[in-house]
Amino acid sequence: MEYSAKGLLKPKAPYSFDRTLEFLEMFAPTQNEQTLVKGVLTKAVRINGQTIAFQIESKGSLQAPELAYTLFADKPVTPELQAAAEERIRFHLSLDDDLNPFYEIASHDPYFEPVIKELYGYHQVKFVTPFENACWAIISQRNMMAVSSKMKRALSDYFKNCIEVNGTFYSAFPDAKQVAKLGVDGLTFVIHHEPKAIGLQAVAEAFSNVDEAFLRHGPYDEVEAWLKSIHGIGDWSANFIMLRGLGRMEKAPTSSSEKRIYEAAARIYGRGQAVTADQLKKLASQYGPCQGYWAHYLRVIS
Repeated sequence: MEYSAKGLLKPKAPYSFDRTLEFLEMFAPTQNEQTLVKGVLTKAVRINGQTIAFQIESKGSLQAPELAYTLFADKPVTPELQAAAEERIRFHLSLDDDLNPFYEIASHDPYFEPVIKELYGYHQVKFVTPFENACWAIISQRNMMAVSSKMKRALSDYFKNCIEVNGTFYSAFPDAKQVAKLGVDGLTFVIHHEPKAIGLQAVAEAFSNVDEAFLRHGPYDEVEAWLKSIHGIGDWSANFIMLRGLGRMEKAPTSSSEKRIYEAAARIYGRGQAVTADQLKKLASQYGPCQGYWAHYLRVIS
């Protein structure tokens, strides 16, 4: 038997659901994990040990945004589950992010004006959970995109966290406790790569025993240090998770591995000439606490 619940979410304006859908269409790490049909997003997620699906469509406007949602579950949707699902959706789509301070700084940056115009109203779409982001960081390090995607899909398929919505099956990425119980040998069997299995096990054990509120709101340096203490998580992975898994915008990723950001900065600020690490850091610093958004917009526009 299928159970459902409906509700309405109000993002912080300006907000463009069209920009959200456009990003999801091109975001390789979650390709084929949701459907985007006629302006409706449908995706599955694990919440409190239960698999549910959410379906979202826009009912508002850029300056008065509203998102109507429907939840689908194989058990009754309790008020507690619905509240947790609402909070997860708001987090995933960054509905509470205030873009106005970012746009105010950008209004004094004529080079960046075309980027703001192109992406106006786009709130960062994060990985649906920081744990999923951390797993992707382990899987995708020094790995081809096609192989990484195959490993991630194998992990999801193994746990069969599936739910059917209108004849289509949606699979939710496993939660940390599920992965931790599998162990290194089990993970190696699933993804056929022992070193990455060791990293996934370390990530799963760590995220099984941490308060996500600390990761989202704790002191930046403390959270970053916690991430780096996990086997397989280095500087790049920690910065990646801070921004794309936790929405921590205090710092911009400026390592040499961020090729798309450097290429976009060269095109926008350097008139095609390469931008150095020092130059990129200086550009980012102008955006203060919004520099993560500046870097993310650069990466998206690239």
